[in-house]
Amino acid sequence: MFLTSTTELIELRGLRYHVRHWGTLDAPKLFLLHGWMDSSATFQFVVDAFQNAWHIIAPDWRGYGDSEWLGGPYWFPDYYADLDALLQHYSPDEPAQLVGHSMGANIAATFAGLRPQRVARLAMLDFLGLKPDPAIDAPAQIGKWLDEIAEQPRLRVYPDHGALARRLRFANPRLTVEQAEFLSRAVSRVTADGSVEMACDPWHKVASPALYRVEDAMAAWRRVTAPVLMVIAEKGFVNTRFGQEPDEFQRRIGSFSNVQIHTVADAGHNVHHDQPEIVAGLLEGFLQR
Repeated sequence: MFLTSTTELIELRGLRYHVRHWGTLDAPKLFLLHGWMDSSATFQFVVDAFQNAWHIIAPDWRGYGDSEWLGGPYWFPDYYADLDALLQHYSPDEPAQLVGHSMGANIAATFAGLRPQRVARLAMLDFLGLKPDPAIDAPAQIGKWLDEIAEQPRLRVYPDHGALARRLRFANPRLTVEQAEFLSRAVSRVTADGSVEMACDPWHKVASPALYRVEDAMAAWRRVTAPVLMVIAEKGFVNTRFGQEPDEFQRRIGSFSNVQIHTVADAGHNVHHDQPEIVAGLLEGFLQR
């Protein structure tokens, strides 16, 4: 049985934003920020595992879920401004506790360096920056972007929710049948012809023309004053990326002045799906009430 959420539509920076709430309004606020090609409902299993009362606030980022889709290229820094506006809307007078997965952790960690006074605690689920792009790749990257924006991007289509659920379990065998069935409906939409696709603007699949510069990210991380919890999945992105580069891992993690690191066994990149009880316990042991 899944804990029921409520949703609302608000306007942020001229866009319609869909925001999901769990818990009661008088409980401590906790913001959950989803990753790439996902949506707010992805946190359902962790929410179900929490032992304490929270007012959980989880947006669908622009172009995801039931938030407004641009139908054209996206500019990543808009997410920082959207988060700034979201916190001003729901927590104008007190710093916020942020939990981000993957892209959500990327946004939250950079924002916590840009607006350190607005973040009380930061938890990052399986993210520590991307592989840096060398400057010599810039022309090819921009050329790839030009090629991709010349055509309407499309998402993979499934005949029904059951087919999507099977695909989700194929991609992540740790998902239970019940979890896969829930996600197949919670993070998808039915198209006009009755088929099913992920509820994400296909323009998110288009490559960015900008190179990723880890030094820029680390400069922001060094400005973070909030305590940081780094949750690493044993079989996830961070271990895959840095398992053979321990010096680079230490260089990046050293950018945070106050960080705890926990590795979760038998979990892939979607650690919040694979081990929700463990993730919930780590979060509640770290967050303030």
